[in-house]
Amino acid sequence: MEKEKLEQNKHEKPIPILSKSLLTGFIGGVLWSFFGALASYFNFTTVSPASFVLRSWLQTDWSDGWLGELISIMVIGLLSVLTALLYYGLLKKVEGIWPSVSFGIALWFVVFYLLQPIFPNVEHMTHLSSDTILTTLCLFVLYGTFIGYSIAYEYQDANNSTNQ
Repeated sequence: MEKEKLEQNKHEKPIPILSKSLLTGFIGGVLWSFFGALASYFNFTTVSPASFVLRSWLQTDWSDGWLGELISIMVIGLLSVLTALLYYGLLKKVEGIWPSVSFGIALWFVVFYLLQPIFPNVEHMTHLSSDTILTTLCLFVLYGTFIGYSIAYEYQDANNSTNQ
Protein backbone atom coordinates (compact mmCIF):
# COMPACT_ATOMS: atom_id res chain seq x y z
CA MET A 1 0.00 0.00 0.00
CA GLU A 2 1.36 3.38 -0.97
CA LYS A 3 1.82 5.96 1.76
CA GLU A 4 -0.08 9.14 1.17
CA LYS A 5 1.60 12.38 2.08
CA LEU A 6 -0.73 14.35 4.21
CA GLU A 7 -0.46 18.08 4.01
CA GLN A 8 0.05 18.26 7.75
CA ASN A 9 3.13 16.06 7.45
CA LYS A 10 4.83 18.29 4.90
CA HIS A 11 7.56 20.51 6.28
CA GLU A 12 8.00 24.06 5.11
CA LYS A 13 11.38 25.14 3.95
CA PRO A 14 12.84 27.42 6.63
CA ILE A 15 13.45 31.05 5.73
CA PRO A 16 17.16 31.97 5.91
CA ILE A 17 18.21 34.16 8.83
CA LEU A 18 19.38 36.96 6.56
CA SER A 19 15.99 37.11 4.83
CA LYS A 20 14.21 37.21 8.19
CA SER A 21 16.56 39.97 9.30
CA LEU A 22 15.82 42.08 6.23
CA LEU A 23 12.08 41.57 6.68
CA THR A 24 12.44 42.51 10.35
CA GLY A 25 14.24 45.67 9.26
CA PHE A 26 11.47 46.68 6.88
CA ILE A 27 8.71 45.97 9.39
CA GLY A 28 10.61 47.76 12.15
CA GLY A 29 11.18 50.81 9.98
CA VAL A 30 7.53 51.03 8.97
CA LEU A 31 6.23 50.35 12.48
CA TRP A 32 8.42 52.76 14.41
CA SER A 33 8.29 55.54 11.83
CA PHE A 34 4.50 55.22 11.95
CA PHE A 35 4.71 55.75 15.70
CA GLY A 36 7.00 58.71 15.00
CA ALA A 37 4.35 60.19 12.71
CA LEU A 38 1.75 59.68 15.44
CA ALA A 39 4.02 61.34 18.00
CA SER A 40 4.40 64.30 15.65
CA TYR A 41 0.66 64.46 15.01
CA PHE A 42 -0.02 64.59 18.76
CA ASN A 43 2.76 67.19 19.24
CA PHE A 44 5.09 65.03 21.29
CA THR A 45 7.81 65.93 18.80
CA THR A 46 8.40 68.67 16.26
CA VAL A 47 9.90 66.26 13.71
CA SER A 48 8.18 63.50 11.79
CA PRO A 49 9.32 60.95 9.19
CA ALA A 50 8.47 63.43 6.44
CA SER A 51 10.71 66.05 8.11
CA PHE A 52 13.69 63.91 7.16
CA VAL A 53 12.65 62.15 3.99
CA LEU A 54 10.59 64.70 2.05
CA ARG A 55 10.43 68.14 3.62
CA SER A 56 14.18 68.62 3.59
CA TRP A 57 14.10 68.58 -0.22
CA LEU A 58 10.49 69.33 -1.16
CA GLN A 59 8.47 72.33 -0.06
CA THR A 60 5.08 71.32 -1.42
CA ASP A 61 1.63 71.19 0.13
CA TRP A 62 1.25 67.42 -0.24
CA SER A 63 4.52 66.70 1.60
CA ASP A 64 3.01 68.30 4.72
CA GLY A 65 -0.04 66.02 4.65
CA TRP A 66 -0.79 62.38 5.22
CA LEU A 67 0.51 61.39 1.77
CA GLY A 68 3.93 62.84 2.57
CA GLU A 69 4.01 60.95 5.86
CA LEU A 70 2.92 57.70 4.21
CA ILE A 71 5.56 57.93 1.49
CA SER A 72 8.18 58.81 4.11
CA ILE A 73 7.19 55.84 6.27
CA MET A 74 7.63 53.49 3.31
CA VAL A 75 10.99 55.04 2.38
CA ILE A 76 12.16 54.68 5.98
CA GLY A 77 11.02 51.04 5.87
CA LEU A 78 13.24 50.48 2.84
CA LEU A 79 16.18 52.32 4.42
CA SER A 80 15.66 50.28 7.54
CA VAL A 81 16.53 47.16 5.56
CA LEU A 82 20.07 48.59 5.34
CA THR A 83 20.07 49.23 9.08
CA ALA A 84 19.03 45.63 9.72
CA LEU A 85 21.78 44.45 7.39
CA LEU A 86 24.27 46.54 9.37
CA TYR A 87 23.07 45.05 12.65
CA TYR A 88 23.14 41.56 11.15
CA GLY A 89 26.70 42.04 9.98
CA LEU A 90 28.05 43.57 13.18
CA LEU A 91 26.02 42.45 16.17
CA LYS A 92 23.98 39.34 15.36
CA LYS A 93 26.02 37.15 17.71
CA VAL A 94 25.67 39.49 20.70
CA GLU A 95 23.03 38.37 23.18
CA GLY A 96 20.95 40.54 25.47
CA ILE A 97 18.89 43.65 25.23
CA TRP A 98 21.57 46.24 26.00
CA PRO A 99 23.43 45.97 22.69
CA SER A 100 20.13 46.61 20.92
CA VAL A 101 19.33 49.60 23.13
CA SER A 102 22.84 50.96 22.53
CA PHE A 103 22.35 50.44 18.79
CA GLY A 104 19.16 52.53 18.91
CA ILE A 105 20.92 55.32 20.83
CA ALA A 106 23.81 55.26 18.37
CA LEU A 107 21.35 55.51 15.45
CA TRP A 108 19.65 58.48 17.09
CA PHE A 109 23.03 60.20 17.46
CA VAL A 110 23.91 59.48 13.83
CA VAL A 111 20.60 60.83 12.51
CA PHE A 112 20.27 63.88 14.75
CA TYR A 113 23.92 64.89 14.99
CA LEU A 114 26.09 63.46 12.22
CA LEU A 115 23.51 63.53 9.41
CA GLN A 116 21.80 66.73 10.53
CA PRO A 117 23.52 68.91 7.87
CA ILE A 118 21.73 67.03 5.08
CA PHE A 119 18.36 67.68 6.77
CA PRO A 120 18.04 71.50 6.67
CA ASN A 121 14.39 71.26 7.69
CA VAL A 122 15.34 69.72 11.06
CA GLU A 123 16.88 71.94 13.72
CA HIS A 124 20.24 71.07 15.22
CA MET A 125 19.86 68.76 18.21
CA THR A 126 20.97 71.51 20.61
CA HIS A 127 17.98 73.60 19.48
CA LEU A 128 15.36 70.86 19.73
CA SER A 129 12.89 70.87 22.60
CA SER A 130 13.32 68.37 25.41
CA ASP A 131 10.02 66.75 24.38
CA THR A 132 11.33 66.17 20.86
CA ILE A 133 14.65 64.82 22.10
CA LEU A 134 13.10 62.42 24.61
CA THR A 135 10.35 61.25 22.27
CA THR A 136 12.65 60.60 19.33
CA LEU A 137 15.31 59.02 21.54
CA CYS A 138 12.71 56.66 22.99
CA LEU A 139 11.46 55.78 19.51
CA PHE A 140 15.00 55.05 18.35
CA VAL A 141 15.67 52.92 21.45
CA LEU A 142 12.49 50.94 20.78
CA TYR A 143 13.40 50.63 17.10
CA GLY A 144 16.94 49.46 17.92
CA THR A 145 15.58 46.97 20.45
CA PHE A 146 13.04 45.64 17.96
CA ILE A 147 15.62 45.22 15.20
CA GLY A 148 18.51 44.03 17.34
CA TYR A 149 16.71 41.68 19.66
CA SER A 150 14.77 40.09 16.79
CA ILE A 151 17.89 39.50 14.70
CA ALA A 152 19.94 38.21 17.64
CA TYR A 153 17.10 35.92 18.72
CA GLU A 154 16.70 34.45 15.22
CA TYR A 155 20.45 33.95 14.94
CA GLN A 156 20.69 32.23 18.34
CA ASP A 157 17.60 30.14 17.62
CA ALA A 158 19.01 28.96 14.28
CA ASN A 159 22.35 28.09 15.86
CA ASN A 160 20.70 26.19 18.72
CA SER A 161 18.55 24.16 16.34
CA THR A 162 21.53 23.19 14.17
CA ASN A 163 23.60 22.20 17.22
CA GLN A 164 20.96 19.77 18.50
